[in-house]
Amino acid sequence: QEQPVESGGGLVQAGGSLRLSCTASKVAFSIFAMAWFRQAPGKEREFVAAITRSGTNTAYADSVKGRFAISRDNAKRMVDLQMNSLTPEDTAVYYCAVGRGGLITQNSRDFAPWGRGTQVTVSS
Repeated sequence: QEQPVESGGGLVQAGGSLRLSCTASKVAFSIFAMAWFRQAPGKEREFVAAITRSGTNTAYADSVKGRFAISRDNAKRMVDLQMNSLTPEDTAVYYCAVGRGGLITQNSRDFAPWGRGTQVTVSS
């Protein structure tokens, strides 16, 4: 399976916004859930947000709920993560992942393949 590719990371001040994008050139992109995870230095990878194959349902980690929004465009084979009101605690490498099925899960084992990640750094 082809590895998804993330883009849109960068350096932003606290309170600012970033939009991450992920493209996954799978023939059957529309039948898989998609998710974003992140990993901060010295910490384990953690779930951020997920979206069902149709885009109808979404799920968020409590730490980002109300600030982040995940969306997808199946025609473009793209999933985005809009991040608002960023804080230094959001600093991490953000990974896009393709679900093994169409439903939402927060377990990283239910996703493969993974992208290589994009760095998000929030300065105070």
